[in-house]
Amino acid sequence: MKLKLSDILITIVIALVFGIIYKLWGPVYSLFKPFGLHIGDVIYGMWFIAGTVAMLLLRKPGVALLAETAAASGEFLVGSEYGLSVLLYGIIQGLGTELMFALFGYKRYTAFVAALGGIAAAVGSLIMDAAYGYVMDLALWNLLLLIGARLIGGFLIAGLLAYFLVEALEKTGVTSLIRPASDEDYKALDR
Repeated sequence: MKLKLSDILITIVIALVFGIIYKLWGPVYSLFKPFGLHIGDVIYGMWFIAGTVAMLLLRKPGVALLAETAAASGEFLVGSEYGLSVLLYGIIQGLGTELMFALFGYKRYTAFVAALGGIAAAVGSLIMDAAYGYVMDLALWNLLLLIGARLIGGFLIAGLLAYFLVEALEKTGVTSLIRPASDEDYKALDR
């Protein structure tokens, strides 16, 4: 399943929409930080939802990586407070999501696989946090709390929310414009 130009353009449009959402999500995330106990990390999953949404919509190899990288680029271009590092995060998070769909041969697009993709993206973000030294000074209990909250956020937002968002789009019929096969054809692949 090779990406066509239309697939790439649709992925970029999805990514740019999420890139703007990512930029707007920074202040929302900051509102939760003062509560402590890494509560903000439960909503951190919004920063890697683009890859899952794009993969669930287009169902082709490379889409999650492209979408997450492009969304991070869009976030950077609209003035991310996190600077150029968002691009590296986007690549690693997109690879995590991509890997989960690849493990299932790009044939299963269920809530379970989407949730695994969200968790894998969260793991990617944690790897980047460790590489930048953001988490290395935390006490073990605090680090475990952060990891747990981030994984839950990936599972809930980048996984399940993405899945149900795409499912809602499918019910409107809008996905028939980007997927020539019917939903039943795709569900047959999941069996």
